[in-house]
Amino acid sequence: MEKILVSSCLLGKPVRYDGTGHTLSHPQITTWQLQGRIVPLCPEVAGGLPTPRPAAEIIEHRVMTIEGGDVTTAFKLGAQKALQICMFHNIRFALLKESSPSCGRNTIYDGTHKGNKIAGMGLTAEILVNNGIEVFSESQMPALIKALAKD
Repeated sequence: MEKILVSSCLLGKPVRYDGTGHTLSHPQITTWQLQGRIVPLCPEVAGGLPTPRPAAEIIEHRVMTIEGGDVTTAFKLGAQKALQICMFHNIRFALLKESSPSCGRNTIYDGTHKGNKIAGMGLTAEILVNNGIEVFSESQMPALIKALAKD
């Protein structure tokens, strides 16, 4: 049965930078959980960052906190771990949190820490896509369900 990598925060786990989750309420998530198909991961936590942690955004290919700290290494490590997990479980599909500097699929924040979004991908989403894994955001659930149905 096809496994799916899912951002832990979308499952309600309090792993976001502010110590909260962002539960995605969708009946398909419940079905996948019951089937044992979901492999949860927060790349930022996997990369060694604490919860809570300062907000971070991508600025000129670096991930910088609102306090000016460079957390690029931790974000890259988390992205690599996500890829390793996908390879280990033969995962071809991921459901990741939009706009995150790790998981953003279509948008990320612009690096000014003022809440402005731009087109772009987070580090984890990018490494997964570059390695042939189809990445979807929470707003793309119908497309993910359709993609999985093709298999």
